[in-house]
Amino acid sequence: MISTEEYKAIVSELMDELPEEFFRQLTGGVILSEAAAVPDYARGNDLYTLGQYQVYSGVRQIVMFKGSFDRLYPQAGVPEARGILRGVLRHEFRHHIEFLGGIRNSSSLEAEDARKKRAYLAGRGAGENGREGGGNP
Repeated sequence: MISTEEYKAIVSELMDELPEEFFRQLTGGVILSEAAAVPDYARGNDLYTLGQYQVYSGVRQIVMFKGSFDRLYPQAGVPEARGILRGVLRHEFRHHIEFLGGIRNSSSLEAEDARKKRAYLAGRGAGENGREGGGNP
């Protein structure tokens, strides 16, 4: 398992790879959390959130969850962690850029994530509302 210091250093290096323009209006910056984040629709310990783009009260930020990373990749060394975290960080920055650009259509990352959520729930016998059997009431 990589240390918190290694995790922070990797995320910092990955941020340095990105153009300065990506950080425009990211008023809350990139936050590193020790938490293991489980989506409210998860069915047990089979799904963790590695990163999340958040918008609230005018603040836009990206949160990276080290606890989730540790649970999913306990044996990862620095090179493997770098590759995984690069994908997560860029995914979250895509959310940010699409948000700023007002992109909310069927080809957006938000729509893609919603499709993945529906597929996850369908594979576990629950609808989008989290009830067993699926469908809306």
